[in-house]
Parts: sequence; structure tokens; C-alpha cells
Amino acid sequence: MERQSGTLVLRNKLRPPLAVALGVPGAVAHLLAEVQVESSTCYQMDLYQADRLRTELRRRNVDAQVVAAPDLWDLPPVFQTVLYPAPLGGERALKIDMVEQAFHVLRAQPRGLLIVLSHQENDQLFPGLLKKIFGVVHATPAIEGTVFWCHREGERLRRRHEVTFQACVGAGPSLRFLSRPGVFSYGRFDAGARALVETMQIEPGDRILDVGCGCGTNGIFASRRSGPTGSVTFVDSNLRAVALVEHNARANGLSSFQATGSRVVGGLPAGSFDVVLANPPYYAQGTIAQLFIERSLVLLRPGGRFYLVTKQADQIGPLVAASFGSATVAERRGYVVLEATAPARSARPGTP
Repeated sequence: MERQSGTLVLRNKLRPPLAVALGVPGAVAHLLAEVQVESSTCYQMDLYQADRLRTELRRRNVDAQVVAAPDLWDLPPVFQTVLYPAPLGGERALKIDMVEQAFHVLRAQPRGLLIVLSHQENDQLFPGLLKKIFGVVHATPAIEGTVFWCHREGERLRRRHEVTFQACVGAGPSLRFLSRPGVFSYGRFDAGARALVETMQIEPGDRILDVGCGCGTNGIFASRRSGPTGSVTFVDSNLRAVALVEHNARANGLSSFQATGSRVVGGLPAGSFDVVLANPPYYAQGTIAQLFIERSLVLLRPGGRFYLVTKQADQIGPLVAASFGSATVAERRGYVVLEATAPARSARPGTP
């Protein structure tokens, strides 16, 4: 039997209103342009990805709403179909989490339909997972892999996929952190983050900015060193990370903190921080690191300290030096921590 494309299979099954859970922005926009389903909502966890998706949808003249939120089930349970274009690789726990959450945004009556697009012909995850959550599972081989679909039956308790881990630095206290799939360093204190925390110099009363904060390990350790007269602000484009850091900051006794979601590290007053900590993602080929560096220079007071951890020192080091004038290098745990000092306003590159 000749296999159909996944798009042809979907055209026969998709019913509005439709929710698309995550997915690469360009691929999601292309798919929606092909299937042409009215009343479509695209869920993204990350503000950066959400903006990219909006751009791709406009480019293809696709009329669809984009919603960014910590969880898929933050959307109302009004959808007749949820489409999950599962990545070929990616985080197994996040795939499980999305299937669990999809159940709760589908209509109970008439029975909502979950469709999973798998790139694998012999998928080892989704058949058993979908059967456990939805009951009966159907599968259609497609040119691109396999299309799975199943209907919502009855009710089901919400189940969060999360891991709590403990971390300590040196002789300091052991702190507990809640982590969830889709947020950097799920279930562990990343070695790069540990290298950054071991290198940073924090003084009592320091005003700290944790850029790309994840679940908050770096900023929380720093805040405890700055003491009751200090403060910390957490920024991440991932809204699930923002929700986690609010929980973890309170759980670890922080009282003076702010957590905000921002794609461009915006909405903060210039020159208002003594220390900036940055742990940029590696997948962005330096573009996000460049954003972190440029915004940190603006947000630091003259003489403020900038710390960035990376495994791409040859690419990122010159970017730090170009903005700050110079940078020192510390090697720890297979990572490089770049340290720089914010110059006086008149000495900053590009300043008249």
C-alpha cells in the first residue's frame, strides 16, 4: 500500500477548533498553510519561539492565534483537535508531558482528538504512551513517519512531570530546586551553571540580574550571598522557567526578587545592576549570547561585573571583549567563564 504524506492524512482528520502544541515555527506555519483549518491556536512555551511563529504565519498569510504560556493546559478545554508535531529528537519527558496535557485541553463531548506526528516508522514511545492515557490508539504510516491519533475518553487527573533536585556549592547550604521538562537543565544542577556560580564574586547588597535564568539556580545562589540588603531579578523567554523560578525563589527563602518573561531582556532600567549572570543557550549560534551581552552592558552600572559561561569561548569571547573592552577567562568543569567589567558611560563602544 502506497504511503500518503502526513499532510494528506491530516486533512481528513483535523476538525476545528484546532490547537497545535509546540513545534518548530517554520514547520508549524508551513503545515497550517497546507491543511488550512479555520480557528487554529498555536501554543508555545517560549516567547522567542512564539514571536518567530507569528512572523512565519504572517509570511504565509495564515490566520492563526499564537499563545505563549507555561503549560498547554493553561489554554481552555475547548479544542476538538490537538496536533502535536513531535520532534525527531528532543526531550522524552517533554513529549510525555505534552501528551498528558493535551488530554485536558480537548473537549470531552464531542470527544476531542489528539493527533501526534512522529518522524519514526517504528516509534517506541508514542504507541504505549497514548494507550496509557487515551485508551485506543490508531496509527497510519506516512511518508514522513507515522501519524497516531486517539480520542479523549472521560476524565483524568492532571499529572505534572517534574523533578526536585538538591545542589550545594562549596561549604554552603544545600538548596532544593523544582524543575520541569522544557526548561534548561531538567532534573540536575548543570555543570556550566555550577562553574558560573563557583566563579562569580558577589558582595553584600549587590543588585543581581540572572539572564536566561532557567529554574533559577544561579540567581538564587547569588542572592543568598548578597544577603538581605541585596536583590535579584530573573529573566527568561521561557514562561515555564519564569513560573519555576518564582516557586524556587520563595522555597529557598528569597524575599527581594523579581521574575519576568522577556524575549529581548527588556523592561528593565539602564544602569540598575551591580552583577549580571548569563548562561546563554548553545543552539542559537551566538545570536542569543550577543543579545545577552549587549543588554547586560546597558543594564550594568559603571564598574558592574558581568559573568557569562560558555563552551564556545572562541566565538563568544570576542563578542564580550568588543562590548566591554576586555574580558578575563576562567576554565572550570570543561566550561569557560568570561568575566568583564562595565566601563564608564563615556568609554563604552559606540558612545560619542
